Amino acid sequence: MYKLLKNDSKARLGEFSTVHGNFSTPCFMNVGTAAAIKGGISSIDLRGLKTQVELCNTYHLHLRPGDEIIRACGGLQRFMNWDKPILTDSGGFQVFSLAKLRKIKEEGVYFASHIDGRRIFMGPEESMRIQSNLASTIAMAFDECIENPAPIEYVKDSCARTTRWLVRSKAEIDRLNTLPDTLNPSQLLFGINQGGTYEDLRIAHMEEIAELNLDGYAIGGLAVGETADEMYRIIEAVEPFMPTDKVRYLMGVGTPQNIIEAVYRGIDLFDCVMPSRNARHGTVFTWQGYLHIPNKCYETDMSPLDTECDCPTCQNFSKAYLRHLFKANEQLAGRLAVEHNLYFYNTLTERIREAIGAGTFTDFRNKYSKLLATRL
Repeated sequence: MYKLLKNDSKARLGEFSTVHGNFSTPCFMNVGTAAAIKGGISSIDLRGLKTQVELCNTYHLHLRPGDEIIRACGGLQRFMNWDKPILTDSGGFQVFSLAKLRKIKEEGVYFASHIDGRRIFMGPEESMRIQSNLASTIAMAFDECIENPAPIEYVKDSCARTTRWLVRSKAEIDRLNTLPDTLNPSQLLFGINQGGTYEDLRIAHMEEIAELNLDGYAIGGLAVGETADEMYRIIEAVEPFMPTDKVRYLMGVGTPQNIIEAVYRGIDLFDCVMPSRNARHGTVFTWQGYLHIPNKCYETDMSPLDTECDCPTCQNFSKAYLRHLFKANEQLAGRLAVEHNLYFYNTLTERIREAIGAGTFTDFRNKYSKLLATRL
């Protein structure tokens, strides 16, 4: 469970204890969609990249290889050889992204598989059963993620539906955790705050779901069309109504600057495909800003990606070599770049924790928030 250790203004230093070990917050969760980090990074690699928590995707693992198969293999931890915490999302965001293939009803969502087109139904109970089969440390409640902006009446109805689905998710996970053959009877449940970009709806929904006394609370439905300033505005509106004794998770965010700014506003947990996705296309993050390594200016640059970084890539390879790998379409290019970006993100949150502990987070923010968003 969550323990708040120290505040630096609204920034929070904490520790979250689970059946699969403890992790410190603020924390960036590395996204292993199909039980693997895209870019050729294994669970063994992640241990050397300061990874505390891995996030896996309920929808994708349900389709392939199938949650029953993972259950038969002993759950995700055994399946992927990862002995630290794993968070699984509920499938709600994938349903959002499959807008043309879905039909939302009170019982749940009917949609077509993006792989073979077969019809699938997922509701709160189905999502909880899948996540129980995966035996993740933390399960996310099934919700509806909407695009921004959206009509206020639809958002109201969507919030009400998400609350009803949350109640059903909690009832089902409580039932599953009592069964004698459940792989992880200590599986935790996080609820998700929705409400689009309407402050009043966000606050009302947060007050409503806070009463359920869940293991953690997420802000969902952001970084899906609104500006960064709108996202920060919503965080500032919702944060005072989030329980202080529960961990706070901003879903699907984001850039290094987004993370610093959200920590400044009281958020503890983050996830995003950006570090691995950008790396596979040649964009890497450094303590001076970000750069695109295939650019010609790095053709003979024998310096590391970042002179301040001690990741395995920076300790052993140059910009010139990585540029060559990208130009030659070598798979090693993506692997080395992903390795660096994940290490950078995990080091970023590590330094944020150190700054909060020292009471210097405001100075850290002033130095790095804009700097890390600078293109080199």
